[in-house]
Amino acid sequence: MTTTDPLAPFQWLDVSENDGGGPLDVIFSVAFFRGLDPVEVVRRFSRGEDSGQESDFDELGDKVDEFVNETDGGDGGGYVGVFQAGEWCVAIEPYGWMATSHEVVTRLSQGCEVLAVTRHDYAADHSFAYAIDGAHVTGYRLRCPYERYGSDPDRLNGLMRELGMGLDKPEDDAAWEAAWEDNHDNAVPRGFALAAKVTGVPFTPDMLGRPMLVGPIKER
Repeated sequence: MTTTDPLAPFQWLDVSENDGGGPLDVIFSVAFFRGLDPVEVVRRFSRGEDSGQESDFDELGDKVDEFVNETDGGDGGGYVGVFQAGEWCVAIEPYGWMATSHEVVTRLSQGCEVLAVTRHDYAADHSFAYAIDGAHVTGYRLRCPYERYGSDPDRLNGLMRELGMGLDKPEDDAAWEAAWEDNHDNAVPRGFALAAKVTGVPFTPDMLGRPMLVGPIKER
């Protein structure tokens, strides 16, 4: 009997910095929107100031590099690229982490559904956020699935268990060590596998080759 590893399709999102970091490097967010088109997603990230320009992933990367060089990287990547994927839009935020912040995801989700995953190796704080119509439903740090928060923190527990996540908070030193060992190396692939279960949209490398709308991120 052969088994399929549900995390295998998402290992490309967890390449170490020593191995080049992968096409998105080691800091990025990916958000999934249901109920909005790409133009409106860009407008929400830009606070209504921009509707996006037709572009591609390479040009998005160039804009991000320029923004990071100008700001020393403290304000994220400054740009987002958005495209349609079935019923959902996918928004890629290279060198950014805005989409999973509580304030941002609740604002982005007004009148729609948003799920976002962030990898941030430097902060060691990979995160997951799920919001519907302005309410932060559930979220967790990817390495700590037993510390969930939100208006309905247990909403996705069944899917999380299917991916092997331990949802009970460790009670002693041995349990803490076991939880760390279990979650440390698989956190990012599990986060994207969970996103795929919720949205039905696996985030695959070929998506980076799609045409997209690129626009600025305005947070203040």
